[in-house]
Amino acid sequence: MLTTFNSYLQKLMPILTPLSLILGVLFEEIGGQMRFLIPWIFAIMTFAGSLSINFQGLRSVKKHPGFILLTIAFLHIFMPIWAYILSMVVFDDHLLMVGFILSVAVPTGVTSFIWVSICKGNLPLGLSIILIDTVLSPVIFPLLSKIAVGRSIPIDTTSIMLDLLWMIVIPSIIGMLVNEKGNAHFVAKLNRVFAPFQKISLFLIVFINSSVIAPYLKHITWEIFEIILLVLVISLSGYTLCLIIGHFLWKKIDLITTFVFTGGMRNIAVGVVIAGTYFPSKVVLPVVFGMLFQQILASQFSKALEKYQERFHLETANEK
Repeated sequence: MLTTFNSYLQKLMPILTPLSLILGVLFEEIGGQMRFLIPWIFAIMTFAGSLSINFQGLRSVKKHPGFILLTIAFLHIFMPIWAYILSMVVFDDHLLMVGFILSVAVPTGVTSFIWVSICKGNLPLGLSIILIDTVLSPVIFPLLSKIAVGRSIPIDTTSIMLDLLWMIVIPSIIGMLVNEKGNAHFVAKLNRVFAPFQKISLFLIVFINSSVIAPYLKHITWEIFEIILLVLVISLSGYTLCLIIGHFLWKKIDLITTFVFTGGMRNIAVGVVIAGTYFPSKVVLPVVFGMLFQQILASQFSKALEKYQERFHLETANEK
């Protein structure tokens, strides 16, 4: 029953993800009141994904140092330069250019781990990239902000690390302990139970986060439309370039999948908080509108990766 329901949700993700976003915009007050649930939902989702990882699997990350370095370079060197070039061509507005740079300079998204799990990527590698990139963010993000606007931005490192511990580190450790110490039949049963919950939780997160962008979509001007369009182009190009690079560098679908989602997604919530705290409202717009497309594109690329795997007959086994 649960397996069938999970398969059903998997097939409907490209439809249910944008539907969750639309409902979140329409019912922004409900979504706004549910924001306190997000850390709890993240924690449970991370625990569920970590049930299929053991500590030996996490140590296998040592085999892929180049992969991690390339992902971080793509996130924080290539994409900010690409965003700067495109925004400079389209807009003659320094504040908007800064906003587009910041929108891709934030750490990789925590939800990338969920998509890596759903699409059967390399979970230990995906988790390691999230942890390493988030730990480095208090150094990388202020540096990029200084380059973009000529001044550094202080970041509440303690809060970021506490959020990371609560949403990722602790539930991951508990999940891996259950995997390593628990009865195999019990762990398999837990995986079956949590598989559909992961997808439902993702829809909830999209619904709740969509309430943030609802006020901006109620009064759309031509400039806002252009900003939204460029955000879509940058987001789409990020996922697409990851798939192209992955195609030429690796022949294993789990590595390509991991690169697509960790390289394509961003921790937009962090970007919104920082941009809103330290910059004029115009800078916040490109960052906020990233919420419009990130999960929708992830759902579409999950489908694209399935077709890609079928076409090129790539290996499916994850490294343990």
